[in-house]
Amino acid sequence: MPPGEEAFFVSGPVERGAITRDGGRRIAAVEYRTKAVVMDTEAIDRALTRIAHEILEANKGCSEIALVGIVTRGSELAERLAERIERIEGVRVPVGRVDISFYRDDVATRLSPEVHRTDIPFDVEGRHIVLADDVLYTGRTIRAAMDAIMDYGRPHSVQLAVLVDRGHRELPIRADYVGKNVPTSRKERVRVRFAGVDGADAAEILEEAGAS
Repeated sequence: MPPGEEAFFVSGPVERGAITRDGGRRIAAVEYRTKAVVMDTEAIDRALTRIAHEILEANKGCSEIALVGIVTRGSELAERLAERIERIEGVRVPVGRVDISFYRDDVATRLSPEVHRTDIPFDVEGRHIVLADDVLYTGRTIRAAMDAIMDYGRPHSVQLAVLVDRGHRELPIRADYVGKNVPTSRKERVRVRFAGVDGADAAEILEEAGAS
């Protein structure tokens, strides 16, 4: 990518190398295509049920558990895990959502970050917080989310549940609960789709259109 340009993902048929401008900066639009579907609806369903059981076993029940999802698809994951736990235990655990836009370590360099509302409608003090996100990559998103949660109080512990762990960590962060470990290259992307957000459930590896 030439200096001064920033790549962004586009889901539509944009030609490779198409350029737009934003605030005087050049942004290269890069089209990606699906290389492989690594989890379908049934695989995601099985993974969510397994993770819910693992959370309950690790925490000896759900009395001190609360789930916090990182918007957007982490929030969907948290809601689904809460539904699974309710089916198993008959108890609805608290669920919140956290936006990390202004906690990221690259916030000063990002163009017009999309900001969502953080909503943690319970006291985090002394709770076992299960932080949920769709994909674990470098660990920087998780670090930012933990900083955001700490602004609300001091939980007893923060655990991490992810649907896909794609590797390539840059910080010493690991997931406690993983739906699937998926080896990837840094040039690839991993996209998780949830029916409540995207109309279908799937986890896919994406590659740049035109890649061999």
